[in-house]
Amino acid sequence: MRINTAEGDEAVEVQMAPLIDCVFLLLIFFLVATTLKKISREVPLELPESIAAVNMTETPDMTIVALDKYGRTYIDGKQVTESQLHEKFKELGRTRPESRVRIDTDRTTQAQEILRVLDLCQFEGLRNVGFHALDERTRAAAAKRPPALAD
Repeated sequence: MRINTAEGDEAVEVQMAPLIDCVFLLLIFFLVATTLKKISREVPLELPESIAAVNMTETPDMTIVALDKYGRTYIDGKQVTESQLHEKFKELGRTRPESRVRIDTDRTTQAQEILRVLDLCQFEGLRNVGFHALDERTRAAAAKRPPALAD
């Protein structure tokens, strides 16, 4: 395509408006893509409620173990077997025994399943273990969220 320029104007200018539009679209895409990935919301759980629950921030080095109502175990949103869970805890106990382990359970999960995970943590020397429960703020946010799909 031929562009007619004025006699003294030999330089071709780069159009900045389309470039700025592309940069903003990429920025919005990456912001949305990173905020949609919530590890704790990948497993459909109905968390138990607690009046004394403390709202803790989720750190990148925190290991999240989820137990659903059917007894299935998940680590960071991926379903694992008993041996995979044991290997993960063995590795954590050997490399980072002070790291935080958060256990998310459904309110109908059997106590036997919870004790199984706690025993593995204790056996591998993981002492910084906590539970995730709904407090006043998260209970209100969970009430606004649509219910999880049933399995």
